[in-house]
Amino acid sequence: MIGYLQGSLLFLAPLPTASNNSTKQLPARTLILGVQGLGYEVLVPQKLANGLTVGQNLALYTHLQVREDALTLYGFATIAERDMFRQLIAVAGIGSQSAMSLLNTLGLADLVRAIITGNTRLLSMAQGVGSKTAERLALELKSKLAEWRTAQDWDSRGNSVLPSHLQEDVEMTLLALGYSTQEINQALLAVSVPKPQQADLEVWLKSVIAWLSQNT
Repeated sequence: MIGYLQGSLLFLAPLPTASNNSTKQLPARTLILGVQGLGYEVLVPQKLANGLTVGQNLALYTHLQVREDALTLYGFATIAERDMFRQLIAVAGIGSQSAMSLLNTLGLADLVRAIITGNTRLLSMAQGVGSKTAERLALELKSKLAEWRTAQDWDSRGNSVLPSHLQEDVEMTLLALGYSTQEINQALLAVSVPKPQQADLEVWLKSVIAWLSQNT
């Protein structure tokens, strides 16, 4: 099992052309990492690939997928991302492509939070993940990832006074308005609402949008 590679980035597959709609949304890119005279072909999340430059030194935590017709290496910037990938592909209906799409679309922390809160609409934003698959994903991994998030000290993410039944509506409304998950999380961390109004969705939306308007 190849679990870690460190070396020089020899090749990075170019981004697909804008006219090629069939590949435009691919969640992963291929690179070749040179390690002690050998070149390892690795698939990495698109977001990670976008920040790379040929010639730079690069360390990746990897997962080797073994099939009858192919050996495929998947690479990640952190052990946590690699472990999350393994958790995802262990769920029925989640292949390696869907797992990469989930990590690339949501990012690790937001993906974990979406699973724990059962936010199937957010999970379904990833290419190749339908509503039924998202429900299965949340059902099978919720308890396991809740323990993981606590261990990683991610419970401090988001504003603790936002009622859980409103969280999905707030997030999805803001996503529909064009805000990124990172911007939304920052806003929810910064904004507070007085107790009598905490159950009011409109109050939360107005407060968060006002904060985003001033800080983004």
